[in-house]
Amino acid sequence: MSTNNIILIGPVGAGKSTQGELVAKALKMKSVSLDAIANDYYEENGFNMGYFQNMKKEIGYLEAYRQWWPSLAYAAKKVVKDFNNSVIDFGAGHSHYEDRFLFESVRTDLAKFRNVILLLPSPDLDHSVALIREKSISRGGRNWIHQGYDFIEHWVKDECNHLLATNTIYTEGKNPNQTRDEILGALN
Repeated sequence: MSTNNIILIGPVGAGKSTQGELVAKALKMKSVSLDAIANDYYEENGFNMGYFQNMKKEIGYLEAYRQWWPSLAYAAKKVVKDFNNSVIDFGAGHSHYEDRFLFESVRTDLAKFRNVILLLPSPDLDHSVALIREKSISRGGRNWIHQGYDFIEHWVKDECNHLLATNTIYTEGKNPNQTRDEILGALN
């Protein structure tokens, strides 16, 4: 396993995919978006999106999401093993777990990497939640609240992303190139 990967984590809408491409281009590295390839990993782990869609109807979004966690963790652990010398952007759910065993298994694998960068709009976490929700609603019409569970708030405020990160970059008030340059300056 290469420890030269740069891993970008954070909530939905934080700019992980955009920054993944920009940082990879600047460093002449491969850009890998986990969301774009994750379905293959999920299926390797015995979970497919058709099953998820059926489970949502039967037991609701939140419980179906919780059943998805082992496959999200599998994908997170597998992508960092399958790609070397790459900038890998994780989807929001790939770095957040309420299940301590799953979280610790992902944390153990990511601890081998010097550059796990958390992207957030602001150090004020309430402000970050508000900005991300506003962006999510305006771009996709989703508020990310299901059955009273606020995904955005959990992705921003829960300790998972903060414990996984080796560095946090705040994006508010910066254009993508300024954020890219800050990430580049923070690399170990």
